[in-house]
Amino acid sequence: MPDRPEIVCICGSTRFVDEMRAANRDLTFAGVIVVAPGVFTRAEDHEADELITNEQKTALHTLHLRKIDLADRVLVVNPGGYIGESRSREIAYARATGKPISFTDPV
Repeated sequence: MPDRPEIVCICGSTRFVDEMRAANRDLTFAGVIVVAPGVFTRAEDHEADELITNEQKTALHTLHLRKIDLADRVLVVNPGGYIGESRSREIAYARATGKPISFTDPV
């Protein structure tokens, strides 16, 4: 038995904020430590009070790669099989670092 719970990093387009929150909730109830995006930059996210600068976006993307580093595995939230450019880079990074990757929907 491991000394700590599994750590999973959630990746996904911010257009799927509701689906990522549901995955986070389900994993947390299953006893998993979840690391996930903390800021959602799309206009559809009603919690975003201000615009995010390009520098902030770059910093958030870099921070997310560090979250992948912390994780035991990556879960890509991809309703309908959607994988955008940013997720493709994150998947490539996770693969390069040897992280197992799973998807919520077939790719």
